[in-house]
Amino acid sequence: MTREVARAAGVSMAGVERIGVTIGPGSFTGLRVGLAFAKGLAFALGRPCVGVGALQALAASVSDTGLRAAVIDAGRGHVFVQLFDAEQAIGAPDNLPLAIAAARLAEAGGQDGLVLVGPGAPLLAGVFAGARIVNLTAPAPAAVALLAASAAIVPPRPLYLRAPDARPKSGGG
Repeated sequence: MTREVARAAGVSMAGVERIGVTIGPGSFTGLRVGLAFAKGLAFALGRPCVGVGALQALAASVSDTGLRAAVIDAGRGHVFVQLFDAEQAIGAPDNLPLAIAAARLAEAGGQDGLVLVGPGAPLLAGVFAGARIVNLTAPAPAAVALLAASAAIVPPRPLYLRAPDARPKSGGG
């Protein structure tokens, strides 16, 4: 599949300078699989692998200027959310209950001209009647590539904003 994508883009694998991968937030399994693949490909090609925040990449996937909130459904009535003004992040990625996320976005001036982008955007659509909803299931590959091209070359690590659901059995054994 990787070769097919490179071929469709008119790029040879030898021409790849670095591998970019989203680091989360997102599902534990999805992050682990994506990071393992990206690191393996980078190792095989002898290229650096860099991480890009999933919320940052979602926000960069739309051309709108102004306030953009990247939103991913975190389950259990929560969302992973981060606000951006143009290309600048306003605060760190967070895991918030829907009501608190809506209140924080409204407080930040999200009533007029807000763009909600990402697979969790529809969860907040009813709160912001004037918002533009961009229901992307994942960041645009071009946005990830552009962000990765300027990212510091640091080994990527997953960004978890929620404790794992799986827990060891209590009582040993």
